[in-house]
Amino acid sequence: MAHVAHIGVHPVKALDRIEVDAARITDGGTLEHDRLYALVTADGRAINGIEHDGIHDVRASFDFEREVLTVAADGDERRFDLPAESAAAASWFGDLLGVTVALERDAAGGFVSRPEAGPSVVSTATLEEVASWFDGMSVPDLRRRIRVNVEVGGVPAFWEDQFVGADAPAFEAGGIRFEGVEPCARCVIPGRDPDTGEAYEGFRETFLERREETFPEWADFDAFEHYFRLMLIASVPGDDRGRTLRVGDEVEVVGTPRTA
Repeated sequence: MAHVAHIGVHPVKALDRIEVDAARITDGGTLEHDRLYALVTADGRAINGIEHDGIHDVRASFDFEREVLTVAADGDERRFDLPAESAAAASWFGDLLGVTVALERDAAGGFVSRPEAGPSVVSTATLEEVASWFDGMSVPDLRRRIRVNVEVGGVPAFWEDQFVGADAPAFEAGGIRFEGVEPCARCVIPGRDPDTGEAYEGFRETFLERREETFPEWADFDAFEHYFRLMLIASVPGDDRGRTLRVGDEVEVVGTPRTA
């Protein structure tokens, strides 16, 4: 049976993914606590691992009930009660990264890369397939590299590719409707070790070659444009916002499935 296998959120944009058993859909259409905070530079840009690879050195945990952020890097561990200690946290990160930042909070929709969209979605089988392309890479490792929100089990590899393009179906998870927005274009982050930031040599070249070889014949390539895409960026309609998604929820395609 198709089901929600994992749910993950990133309480601070660019920091560690944390698995949860359930997540409410916010009024902005994202998962509650996902990218709730972001480190923002003076020119209004949110810090990410693409431009600031020192962020890979930070290990982070988050107490959702009390909103306490615990971080560690270079042997220095700190605990910040947020949002009251946001300035102190921003100072710690600024010293680490060598740039002046503010730690800002957005509970309505979070600091997601695509404000008009919502959770990211991938299948467990996709993670298994892609991880097999790279020596020494595990599914948990790849899960962290691509920073996915919702993982669907009990479906084939690249199941999520069917939800974009002309006449694409949608799907429901626990009765919550998810509609495809676009396949996620990848950057350098999946090719880096999530703990050290070390680059996996030849990651992009191998990915492109294997993605082309395994691209589903039923998928609409016009919606992809190129093969360096993996994971679905979805949106949740307004009527379903405020509801809660849970691990184990049944997943059902709405419309005509494209997979075999």
